[in-house]
Amino acid sequence: MQLTTFIQDSKPSLGLIDGPSIIDLSVVDSSVPAELRAALASGIDLHALRLRALASDAPRLPLADAGFAPLIPEPGKIVCLGLNYHDHAKEGGRDKPEYPWFFLRTPTSLIGHRQPALLPRVSERLDYEAELAVIIGSRVPRHVHQSEALQYVFGYACFNDISVRDYQKRTPQWTIGKNFDATGGFGPFLVTADALAPGAEGLHIECRLNGERMQVASTSDMIWGVAETISLLSEAMTLEPGDVIAMGTPAGVGQSRTPPVWMRDGDLVEIEIEGIGTLVNPVRAER
Repeated sequence: MQLTTFIQDSKPSLGLIDGPSIIDLSVVDSSVPAELRAALASGIDLHALRLRALASDAPRLPLADAGFAPLIPEPGKIVCLGLNYHDHAKEGGRDKPEYPWFFLRTPTSLIGHRQPALLPRVSERLDYEAELAVIIGSRVPRHVHQSEALQYVFGYACFNDISVRDYQKRTPQWTIGKNFDATGGFGPFLVTADALAPGAEGLHIECRLNGERMQVASTSDMIWGVAETISLLSEAMTLEPGDVIAMGTPAGVGQSRTPPVWMRDGDLVEIEIEGIGTLVNPVRAER
């Protein structure tokens, strides 16, 4: 099953992908919340709703003409991993970390598919990062065992953890360089966990900048997989429906190239993950 959050009447709406079309799930059932986080928290059986939607005569909206919000516009938590691919740690001159480099993003940093990523006035060092996003479907109890962790995953999506590198390096904490407004591409589709390999392993992931392949890897190359990451996080915090985990990026980022490659006004960045889809964002200078 593929879901999306599209813009209708200037507001986000939860939609089901039906081939080249979107079905507004609130038309099928008026009790369905407009946002995926709320739908998951309310315990709605979205798989059953899918069958009702496909059998209904609800209007089909052309996917090609849709505007998109971030897949979850306001997640409760956005937990990100740094240095979670062996090759990315190596290109940064680091050995495999002994523990994941966790940091947080804020909802105001998020953008949807086709929405512009902002090159800020104060920096020219805007960098791309292709990532797999994990969407939590139900409350994860503390200290969950790795063998049980995947049952709490509702689905997966594309994420672009766009980073302002000079601000990221101004402090040992990465928060500021990872939370500029309009720098976190998220979407356009959620693919439910049942449609992919456990833990979304073995998926081709790549980033293209103006059509040139900059990052190419497999999700099997991650140091910490999805199940282990959820288990480790549960040692410290309660994960809730609609929380997001961005699983880190492979080698090929702009800052590690010689010379460095920074995204510029007018660029187009694409994140593609096998079986999930392609996230596209133009880059625009902040005015």
